[in-house]
Amino acid sequence: MKTTLKWMPLIVALLLSACGTPRVVPVTGRKQKVYSNNTEILTSSLTEYKNYVSTAKLSTNAANTAMVKRVGQRLATAVETYLKNNGYADEVKNYNWEFNLVADNQANAFCMPGGKIVVYEGLLPITQTETALAIVLGHEIAHAVAYHSSEQLQKQTNLSTIGQVATSVLAQGNVNTASTFAQLYGLGSQVATLKYSRDNETEADHIGLIFAAMAGYDPSEALTFWQRMAASSTGAQNTLFSTHPSDAQRIANIKKILPQAQKYYKKGGATTTTGSKKTSGKKKTAGTIVIK
Repeated sequence: MKTTLKWMPLIVALLLSACGTPRVVPVTGRKQKVYSNNTEILTSSLTEYKNYVSTAKLSTNAANTAMVKRVGQRLATAVETYLKNNGYADEVKNYNWEFNLVADNQANAFCMPGGKIVVYEGLLPITQTETALAIVLGHEIAHAVAYHSSEQLQKQTNLSTIGQVATSVLAQGNVNTASTFAQLYGLGSQVATLKYSRDNETEADHIGLIFAAMAGYDPSEALTFWQRMAASSTGAQNTLFSTHPSDAQRIANIKKILPQAQKYYKKGGATTTTGSKKTSGKKKTAGTIVIK
């Protein structure tokens, strides 16, 4: 039986609508669909984290290690208070926060589902201050709280299913058409996924600034930090095929968010009355997306 391309939008729409668990992202209020098996994500993440820590060389600088843990825990406390007061209390138990400083010269950090966060020593000469470090850690915590890892996993699952179904359907009517579609789909799905990751990064910047302000850190420090980061970068980024926004775009986005973040900072870190409340969805976490 021959199936024409006119049915493809309907097939794609049906597949997408049937996949994933709906959820609302804290702070931004964006609706998302996340992977339904949270236990699987948390278990796998914890295993990977333990494997990483067992082979990584932890920093021997006691003062810097203590600073990372201190700033991280201060943020985690503010974030948990926010979650409890804004309809996400059932998700708090998913987080077992841990902040480690690793002896690595990369200027980077990453977050695993469940609240396992690693900072590389190479980032500290660029952060320079505890407030700038809080901006970075707020960003990483935001990835976890926004379930970005779970959301990306669900999207990749959707894309894989669509590609397999659509190629199979088209092959019934025209082998050449199916082959062409498979090639275009491969490129298109890759670009779509990469763009999605840039959206996650921008959202993590947004949420992270709010979290830093809630914890009593001046969010305006984000501008000087990212300017230092941009100055330390080598070569311009290609934003079409990059999983992260360019430094210039990131700074421009942060300038737009700052007025909102400053309201939380001026309130002395109040976390009890403002923010998007959850409307649906089971418990999830998110994860490993580096800041740069």
